[in-house]
Amino acid sequence: GGFASEWGCCYSTTPAGFSISKPIDGEPASNGNGSTIGFAASDAESADRWHATGLANGGVACEDPPGVRIGAEGDLYLAYLRDPSGNKICALHRVE
Repeated sequence: GGFASEWGCCYSTTPAGFSISKPIDGEPASNGNGSTIGFAASDAESADRWHATGLANGGVACEDPPGVRIGAEGDLYLAYLRDPSGNKICALHRVE
C-alpha cells in the first residue's frame, strides 16, 4: 500500500518499500537528506550485524541507535547509517 502526507509519500510491498520525504532536520534535500535506501533484514540480529559491518567499513551512525520504532504501518526494527558517500541507508525488519 501507499500513502501521502504533508511530509512526503511512501509506497510499500512485502518485503520492499520506497519513500520520499522532507528532511527531518529542516535542511534542504540533498545527497542523503530526504532520502533513505532500505534493505530488508530477516531479524533484528541481522540488522545489527549489517549496522556494525557498515560502521566498521566507513559508515557513520545517524538517527537513533538500532531498535524498534512503533508506527502506523506496524512495528519495525530499524538500523540507520550514512555510507561513505553520505547516503542514508537502513536495514529494517518488520516485527510481528
